[in-house]
Amino acid sequence: MNRLFVIKIGGNVIDDENNLSKFLTKFAAIEGKQILIHGGGKIATKLGNKLGVESKYIDGRRITDTETIDLVTMVYGGLVNKKIVAQLQALHCNAIGLTGADANIIPATKRPITDEGIDFGFVGDVLPDQLKTNNLQLFLENKLTPVFAPLTHDGKGQILNTNADTIASVVAVALSSVYDVRLIYCFEKKGVLENMNDENSVIPLLTTDSYEQLKASNKLFDGILPKIDNAFAAIDSGVKEVLIGHADDIVQNTTQNTTGTLIKER
Repeated sequence: MNRLFVIKIGGNVIDDENNLSKFLTKFAAIEGKQILIHGGGKIATKLGNKLGVESKYIDGRRITDTETIDLVTMVYGGLVNKKIVAQLQALHCNAIGLTGADANIIPATKRPITDEGIDFGFVGDVLPDQLKTNNLQLFLENKLTPVFAPLTHDGKGQILNTNADTIASVVAVALSSVYDVRLIYCFEKKGVLENMNDENSVIPLLTTDSYEQLKASNKLFDGILPKIDNAFAAIDSGVKEVLIGHADDIVQNTTQNTTGTLIKER
């Protein structure tokens, strides 16, 4: 199988123009097929404040009401996505900016109100069995690099705000039957840290058992848990390898000499 790298970028990297520029230079240097999925939550919050759109959260999750879905569509699908695509084009990487609505690649369903009565609004839960992988392959096989904003759609005309980590995972899974996929989560840490106060305490290899032990001892910071959960979900569904590491190490992490935290097939 041909190699494919599905790479998600977020955190302080996407929010800082210098860090983003440095990352994109390295991303453009990767050999072979790749897909980029990005976030942009802090940028949306900052612009929302200027426009008078208040950001509301429950348990760290954004409530996406009518005003907010318009905001994130503009910021994620427009401002952030097209800036990334333009910079990649300048680096001779033939990128194409997409949302899940484009070519009907990522259908989703609006998240239902929870049993506790919480309504997250226009938030999308991806329908993995409905991903249009053939359409996505057309881009890849024609030497285009898809760049996804964290937006999906419900098939009825409604854009939905969707977690970028989840999009990266389901896209990697969907393409794992066609390509040899490595899913890479890039952020501002060197990997999964055993001691959150020690940047050098990177766990090089993570297994289900070691993960459960680390969680039980409360050694992992909360923000990394969804990434790890998505990683194991991807492995269980056919993705060969998942790596969690620093954005600066992206080129090295597309080789066999990886740095960061690697999660492999069990």
